[in-house]
Amino acid sequence: MKIRPEDALDYHAAAPAGKISVVPTKACRTQRDLSLAYTPGVAVPCKEIQRDPSLIYKYTGKGNLVAVVSNGTAVLGLGNIGAAAGKPVMEGKGVLFKRFADIDVFDIEVGSENPDDVIKVCQLIEPTFGGINLEDIKAPECFYIEEELRRTMKIPVLHDDQHGTAIISGAALLNALEVVGKRIDQARIVFSGAGAAALATARHYVRLGARRENITMCDICGVVYKGRTQGMNPYMERFAVETEARTLAQALRGADVFVGLSAGNIVSPEMLRGMAPDPVIFAMANPDPEIPYEAAVAARPDAIIATGRSDFPNQVNNVLGFPFIFRGALDVRATAINDEMKMAATYALAALAKEDVPDAVRRAYGVERLEFGRQYVLPKPFDHRVLIWEATAVARAAMETGVAQRPVDLEEYREQLERRLGKAHEVVRIMIHKAQRKPCRVVFPEGEETKILRACQILLDERIADPILLGDEEVIARRIADCHLHLNGIRIVDPPKSPRLQAYTDEFYRLRQRKGVTVKEAAELVLNRNTFGSLMVHVGDADALISGLTQHYPDTIRPALQVIAVREGLRKVSGVYAMITQRGDIYFFADATVNIEPTSEDLVEIALCAAEMARRFDQEPRVAMLSFSNFGSTRHPLAEKVARAVALIKRRAPNLMVDGEMQADTAVVPEIIDETYPFSVLKGGANVLVFPDLEAGNIAYKLLARIGGAEAIGPILMGLSKPVHVLQRGAEVDDIVKMTAIAVVDAQEAAQRTPAPRPKALVEA
Repeated sequence: MKIRPEDALDYHAAAPAGKISVVPTKACRTQRDLSLAYTPGVAVPCKEIQRDPSLIYKYTGKGNLVAVVSNGTAVLGLGNIGAAAGKPVMEGKGVLFKRFADIDVFDIEVGSENPDDVIKVCQLIEPTFGGINLEDIKAPECFYIEEELRRTMKIPVLHDDQHGTAIISGAALLNALEVVGKRIDQARIVFSGAGAAALATARHYVRLGARRENITMCDICGVVYKGRTQGMNPYMERFAVETEARTLAQALRGADVFVGLSAGNIVSPEMLRGMAPDPVIFAMANPDPEIPYEAAVAARPDAIIATGRSDFPNQVNNVLGFPFIFRGALDVRATAINDEMKMAATYALAALAKEDVPDAVRRAYGVERLEFGRQYVLPKPFDHRVLIWEATAVARAAMETGVAQRPVDLEEYREQLERRLGKAHEVVRIMIHKAQRKPCRVVFPEGEETKILRACQILLDERIADPILLGDEEVIARRIADCHLHLNGIRIVDPPKSPRLQAYTDEFYRLRQRKGVTVKEAAELVLNRNTFGSLMVHVGDADALISGLTQHYPDTIRPALQVIAVREGLRKVSGVYAMITQRGDIYFFADATVNIEPTSEDLVEIALCAAEMARRFDQEPRVAMLSFSNFGSTRHPLAEKVARAVALIKRRAPNLMVDGEMQADTAVVPEIIDETYPFSVLKGGANVLVFPDLEAGNIAYKLLARIGGAEAIGPILMGLSKPVHVLQRGAEVDDIVKMTAIAVVDAQEAAQRTPAPRPKALVEA
């Protein structure tokens, strides 16, 4: 994926600047809250911690707080850029900690290249943090810093640049050797690179069973051999071997494994051809591997190849390690991250790669098959099971080696980790990856709007959709240039100048001539870009339409309803919002946008369409038909309307889990059903909530979004034969991308249904 400098700068500069912030975990709205949070109430836990220092974990956030500490001397591929310039990277590390393991982070940039200063800072802030993640500190100082901190501190310390790559690539190595039928204790391993990551990785491989004498290390000066003096340090000396090889090319002759932790494009195809049969090639330099992936495949089609990149199989990504290692260490209050814990992480990842991959993970990566073998020796970072497997393994190892201060029941701990994930993690990415499998043509009537243009850049970069912009071509071109976008080749249609205008006008007149529209009015109305775009979708010149950024909802939806037919078997169009709560649960609210006073029959269609939408998000629908009464507790026509809808839908879809009429709390609190209404078929709490009318649905979704802090995805129109989705006025770029992905998935499914024939006049045109 190509990331433009402007994209990166806009991402970091968008208010609030940076990537992390501090969010209070307790209410502080009233005078009483303030008195509890600060003076005088705060004195009570202070005294308790003074009496028993271990209570700091009970009364403060220390137990879930990690310091990411760097002095900026070895930042990514940028080198020694200094502490301040390295801060965006450290904030990014904090984002990954939070996203993948729900760990809070403060990044600490130390303005000194003196390793003793870094050590002193970490020692002085130990009371604040549950762990220290050392980051981007150059070798050999990083070895000294980590060793001294591990010796003197009572919280876990990990230099991820060293051990992250070691742990992840170690799992890949074990599995790759298993696939090719080689033993690790007999494998000849050659390293390109002798810095912090390479040395730590070599040591880790030895712990996994590799023989030190079978490991040859190379750096910019050549092979690390016994007697070499140039560029050596004590840490490299441990891997100096007796050999006549002096270059990387010589060392690779007959080698079973190549481990690249150096620089891009330093290995030639000829060098790989000299390796042993079925070689394992880890070209992990970023962003450019030691040899391009395609060149490595061409030179050695019998190889198992891994890189540090996400666009090729077998990505060795440190995000598979550090969040989950710290999660396990923090949860048992470990005093250190020892070798046994690192080994446990490696073995857990290696074992998970051999498990059957869930459909949701395959869909998230847009592949039909994902199974253990040459193309899959490591789990994927977005596989939610990594948290459970790896953190549990690390916690177990900490307890077995005596560094855990708070042992846990591992079965209960696994359940705790499951709850931490939430039910709807990455639901948006699921839709995006589904869309990427077969991008469709999406027309944007508001094609001159800057937000639409910026969204189109993402849609093209990530191959989510093929956008079509409606508007004045000169205006659009000027705004593309002003935004520094690269939309070369994007299709732009100016309705008044379109060669299809007359054909669209004729078709619109055919559709609306018995609805009071004259020929002259048809010619005028077609110039409305929403009408023009809807006609493009209607006749098959586009697959979906997205609009509404600058218009009122009725003005956007009306042209679509005038042009695009309702889906066969349905009578009404309806709307749904996907509501993602702060806990990660997802609910589908229907209908909150279209039908003001639906009948019982309408509610049946709304429920069936909403259940179908839930499945599209990979959620098994559990449908509650909402009212102000529970199962006949109040006799009233409004409640009876919902009860009748339940009876109808059970006859129409007998396998759907649906019940009602019921109140909202009954629907979402499983205990109420279990204890008060055990006869109900609705178990586990509803995730599809069908409201009795538009008033109730609209109020509910807006309150949950504004007061409850839920993220609303929608409105998503349901029931049209071809997808039209309406943006909320003023929607952000990310919202446009999300809605477009949903529209593309809708279009993919619509294409699988029998397509309607194109109108005769348009076929001739």
